[in-house]
Amino acid sequence: MVKLIISERKIEETLILDLSGDITFSEGNVVLRKAIRRLIGEGQKKIILNMENVGYLDSSGIGEMVSAFVAISREGGSFKLINLPTRIYELLIICKLLTVFDVSENTRNALAK
Repeated sequence: MVKLIISERKIEETLILDLSGDITFSEGNVVLRKAIRRLIGEGQKKIILNMENVGYLDSSGIGEMVSAFVAISREGGSFKLINLPTRIYELLIICKLLTVFDVSENTRNALAK
């Protein structure tokens, strides 16, 4: 299991979280949850998760992403995913979550929506 590391960068009003590692039960999902909750508490309403360097996503990680989507949507914000690795993209297809999440190929496309 590879620890999840999150780097933040801001483009105008949108905060991009560059994720690196695994989003899995116990550590990865907790790290993601704390980061999202902190950002919502700080009033951040536009968040993009850059998944390019995520190696593995399990059911708890998926649950955490759904929870983040719901929490941000309740605040009138937007939650998007970019740069999905093929394996994770296919997992979201199987789980029928591509109809829930706003997914783009890259930052430029996500910001243009």
